[in-house]
Amino acid sequence: MNKYTGVWVCGALLATMMLASGCSKQPEAPVPTSASKATVANVSDIDVTEHVRTALRQSDLLKGFDINVVTLKGDVRLIGVLDSQAQIDEAIKIARASDGTHTIHDELTMKK
Repeated sequence: MNKYTGVWVCGALLATMMLASGCSKQPEAPVPTSASKATVANVSDIDVTEHVRTALRQSDLLKGFDINVVTLKGDVRLIGVLDSQAQIDEAIKIARASDGTHTIHDELTMKK
């Protein structure tokens, strides 16, 4: 039996190594979500505020109006006085379309 002990030990060692190497499979890389979600998550509040302000300034319908934009954790608050409901709707639409916005808080009012 001494003659086969070395063979059994080598076989057991080989089987153990095969089992251990099969268990050490590298985890698969996570599947990336859509690029827009990843981008949104990485946009700071300052960047969101600047995106919204820039977009509001570029709108022909909203030029000349002072719309204050405050952002906290992606929640955008629009504060100001506009001439019409169409302008308020446009400001909200622009804010929603900006990168990094989660929620829009509308504190825009119309002049009487």
